[in-house]
Amino acid sequence: MLRPHSYACGEWIAPGQTATDISGPVTGKVIAQAGGAALDIQAMLDHARNVGGPALRAMGFHDRARLLKALAAHLDAHKEQLYAINPLTGATRRDGWIDIDGGIGTMGLFAAKGRREMPDGHVYIDGEVEQLSRKGTFLGQHIAVPLRGVAVQINAFNFPVWGMLEKLAPALLAGMPSIVKPATQTCYLTEACMRLIIDSGILPEGAVQLVIGGTGDLLDRLGAQDVVAFTGSADTALKLRANPALMRHSTRFMAEQDSLNASILGPDASPDSAEFALFIKEAVTEITTKAGQKCTATRRLIVPAAMMEAVGAALSEKLAAISVGNPEADGVRMGALSSHTQKADVLSCLTQLRTEARLIHGDPAHMSLVDADPEQAFLPPMLLACDDPDAARLVHEVEAFGPLSTLMPYRDTAHAAALANRGGGSLVSSLFTADPAVARSIVLDSAAWHGRIYINNATSAAEATGHGAPLPHMIHGGPGRAGGGEELGGIRAVLHYMQRSAVQGSPDMLSAITGTWITGSAQSTHPTHPFQRSFTDIAIGETIQTAPRTVTLEDIAHFAHFTGDTFYAHMDEEAARANPFFPGRVAHGYLLLSFAAGLFVQPDPGPVLANTGLNALSFQKPVSPGDSIRVALTCKRKTRRTETYGEVAWNATLTNQNNEQVAQYELLTMVSYDHPEG
Repeated sequence: MLRPHSYACGEWIAPGQTATDISGPVTGKVIAQAGGAALDIQAMLDHARNVGGPALRAMGFHDRARLLKALAAHLDAHKEQLYAINPLTGATRRDGWIDIDGGIGTMGLFAAKGRREMPDGHVYIDGEVEQLSRKGTFLGQHIAVPLRGVAVQINAFNFPVWGMLEKLAPALLAGMPSIVKPATQTCYLTEACMRLIIDSGILPEGAVQLVIGGTGDLLDRLGAQDVVAFTGSADTALKLRANPALMRHSTRFMAEQDSLNASILGPDASPDSAEFALFIKEAVTEITTKAGQKCTATRRLIVPAAMMEAVGAALSEKLAAISVGNPEADGVRMGALSSHTQKADVLSCLTQLRTEARLIHGDPAHMSLVDADPEQAFLPPMLLACDDPDAARLVHEVEAFGPLSTLMPYRDTAHAAALANRGGGSLVSSLFTADPAVARSIVLDSAAWHGRIYINNATSAAEATGHGAPLPHMIHGGPGRAGGGEELGGIRAVLHYMQRSAVQGSPDMLSAITGTWITGSAQSTHPTHPFQRSFTDIAIGETIQTAPRTVTLEDIAHFAHFTGDTFYAHMDEEAARANPFFPGRVAHGYLLLSFAAGLFVQPDPGPVLANTGLNALSFQKPVSPGDSIRVALTCKRKTRRTETYGEVAWNATLTNQNNEQVAQYELLTMVSYDHPEG
């Protein structure tokens, strides 16, 4: 029998004498005992805030991203230990892949995004510098820094691994320690994953803790610097939100709630179309994967009125081929629900829904199972049909969190969107159409009610990830019934665990705070050309001022004929003068960039390995024949990339003989940490 432990203040704590028996959904036998331990909640909070938080914040974003990458690799190497336990939850290995590999992949994705999209430092820069004064001596910059509290992450029973990792990854990347509270029914799988995390030794002490069983007065002890991230039912979320301490301190509360997600078959889809086949395939997947126990599962299938019969028949045929039973038995496609209580809840919801809809496939009273007892937590895949969804109410309000969807007809695209919106806010709505006009119409009519809109057709089918797959790149949340919050969404998820602050001051002040050179802040020089200096030696603000170069008419003509860019503004004096932007013939912008490179480059071999990019190029003033240009090249920021080299971003500003700015851009170079000869 499994006895999942809590992990508090660096110690594993066994279940107490009042531990809860967990009955397995497949056999009905007790498979685990959990909870009942006397946890010192305040000590756990203090440990997170005073030990874990400082250790994480001492690192920069890239350091924490490297920890996540190492942790994802460690979990991946030991994931079979998790798959061995997975069938106890009622899930097949295919279901477990979404939970286990999906969670590990999510952590890996946040590690990669942290390295690519966040600075190699301690302060996240949010947006551009705001010029708050005429001469630029007083500026504003939005930044984000880690909150100084603890993230309490309360997860649902259906994804015991992914549910933890998809919250843990952005919180750790932000620099915030976490206390994880999994649902008791499947907590043994979460605990097994947490043991792998702790045993790896990758994370600093206090970065993560685990509560198995009740949380006691944990929420009562939270304050303004803490975060609660919840996944589960709307009723539970409402109870948690109402905690007086959370309201008093304006503690951040993010909820990702189960919702009545919809899927729409476009009016252009005929029974022999690719879109029709995709709709049927994905509807079956959503009904049967994890036995329909997904917050993103499709609960309402909205189809053209003339297609009701064809869709119902096609779905019934596919669902009839789904084998249900023991998740470890060969050929079983759908396992058990997570518990007998969950089965009873689904049956209760089915009874309510049948007052407005007819059951056209699947009968809980007559199931054919593989190596399983129908008295246990099994249900067949079921399909209802509601012929008058406008008059119905329950089909838009009652969610059976299991293998059940309701088919309903629509008249036109506006009606389809209106029906989808009647769910009161969802995590995801999907659309299957080959017509861009249909897609635009439905998105404009319904996007306000859905956190994500998934559109699939023959063009995207081979690579589309599926209606019910929340990807770490995209937000996972939704308005209204769906909780009004957001998880995932790339770096957006990290910012949920950080505080945005507007910093105002001189360029030097903002540069010191952000670790980034800002126009107007101090510059320095060095006798050695920066291209001959290593990544380690180059200083933020280090600048070279080049000698000027005069641009001649011959230069412009040669560049035009050499490149083939004979645009009239470079070749025809009269036509150029007729253009309100030009005083006459002008130099090509890219000619200026080429001259700039020639002015600031140091040609000898050295630490600079390659130029890898050019960002934010803008031309402010035309350059005429006879004008001269010079370049100021300033080290703007530095980012470690590998064990041997880093990226240096240079601000390049081109000015003319009157010291007027004519162009500006950011140049990226890869520079070795040491000089090749040193």
